Amino acid sequence: MLIEVLKSKIGHATITQAELHYEGSITIDSNIIKAVGIIPGEKVHVLNENTGNRLETYVIAGEPASGVICLNGPAARHGYVGDRLIILSYGLLEAGEAKRLQPKIVYLDSKNKIKK
Repeated sequence: MLIEVLKSKIGHATITQAELHYEGSITIDSNIIKAVGIIPGEKVHVLNENTGNRLETYVIAGEPASGVICLNGPAARHGYVGDRLIILSYGLLEAGEAKRLQPKIVYLDSKNKIKK
């Protein structure tokens, strides 16, 4: 049996842009996604700490060291510039492997730089 478990977490990301007229997704600074093992095109859950909104979308790699966190397309309706987000990705693993998995977690400062 496969179990869906937390693989990656980006905590306290701050929305820097919202681009409504786009196909959809979330753009995240490529240094941040590398740090947590998320790949471009991977599905993520995006939780808005300010509004309680939750959405599923996919990741686009943003410019490295830019600090970009941009909600694109319909996702742009789920938050405003300055809102704080938690971004989660999951993996499907066998039970034994799932018990051993250590999720990669980073927390960002107000400029979307990794602080821990």
